[in-house]
Amino acid sequence: MAQSETILTAQTHPGDSTIETITGEKFKGDGYYGRSDGLHTVQYNISGFQGKIKMQATLAVEPAEEDWFTIDSTEHETIGFSNDSATATGSHIKNFTGNYVWVRTIVSSWTDGTVNSIVLNH
Repeated sequence: MAQSETILTAQTHPGDSTIETITGEKFKGDGYYGRSDGLHTVQYNISGFQGKIKMQATLAVEPAEEDWFTIDSTEHETIGFSNDSATATGSHIKNFTGNYVWVRTIVSSWTDGTVNSIVLNH
């Protein structure tokens, strides 16, 4: 049975060009439920966003910070363009596969804009 849940609610950068980082709470992945397909879809809903968003996962049932690793195929980056004011708005969808017990999101190098929500389907 597919499940959809918001894993990060609205977050707005203070607008002062400081570099912010948000580490989301852990949410159950397919491995927690013993599902065999391991398919996850994440949707980043952003507005005027400048920074990086990525997903992390762990196979540990009770993870410590060092148990988390980045899922490379999930990174959305809106920095490092020749135009430093490049921002992103809209919905951006990433798929990843793995029997991860827990997943979470990381917003980093964030200097402007809003993360309206991040939704996980699995």
